[in-house]
Amino acid sequence: MTAIEAAEHDSAGKAATTSAAPGHEPRPAPGAAPPRHPLTARAVAELLGTALLVAVVVGSGIQATELTQDVGVQLLANSIATVFGLGILILLLGPVSGAHFNPVVTLAEWWTAARRGDGGVTAREATVYIPAQAVGAVAGAILADAMFGRPLVEWSTHDRSAGHLLLGEVVATAGLILLIFGLARTHQLRFAPVAVASYIGAAYWFTSSTSFANPAVTIGRTFSDTFAGIAPGSLPGFIGAQLAGGAVGLALVALVFARGRSAE
Repeated sequence: MTAIEAAEHDSAGKAATTSAAPGHEPRPAPGAAPPRHPLTARAVAELLGTALLVAVVVGSGIQATELTQDVGVQLLANSIATVFGLGILILLLGPVSGAHFNPVVTLAEWWTAARRGDGGVTAREATVYIPAQAVGAVAGAILADAMFGRPLVEWSTHDRSAGHLLLGEVVATAGLILLIFGLARTHQLRFAPVAVASYIGAAYWFTSSTSFANPAVTIGRTFSDTFAGIAPGSLPGFIGAQLAGGAVGLALVALVFARGRSAE
């Protein structure tokens, strides 16, 4: 899902990140963006991926509430659809843009790459990715509303401002960053589609906030007054909690996957 550690290689070399013959360019890890893809293509991939992700989240929420009044079943349907949809999108678009679909992931990769001085998202790329993700999220919510014959823009009235929900967002986002960057540090990004989708599916259930863990998706979900929506007034708190969770996640990565330790 992210290429943050794709350029990392030690003196022995790693099969996931280096070529077999001297003089060849290093091969990016699975999920990394190959150099042949221009920035425009990567930005479109981020916009499209985020749009489809929000369409899956919002659309499946609408469908679930139309089929049953049981809130538990609604959440189950919403989470299952998100797991499958997210996994497919990472698998499809990861080789193009890294499949961030999330400003926190993009910022975390930029920050880590800047500190380490190796390959990763540059400041210029981040300033392109993040607006693309936000625009895509809004478009995805509008698309979901359109598919189910609802008003295209209907501000959500679902208040999510309680403190315990914000704590849930910190936990959900920290875990997501720990997972993505942990996979990168241990050269296991090939498992990102399954691992990240599985984590988000689990976090739907073990976090009080149902794991938005994504500022762009959170913005998009304010545009739909449905099961998956969030009131605009709850937006600042959720985004602040997500950014804090990203910082916590990076700190955990530094502690757990410290330099000098060999990956198993």
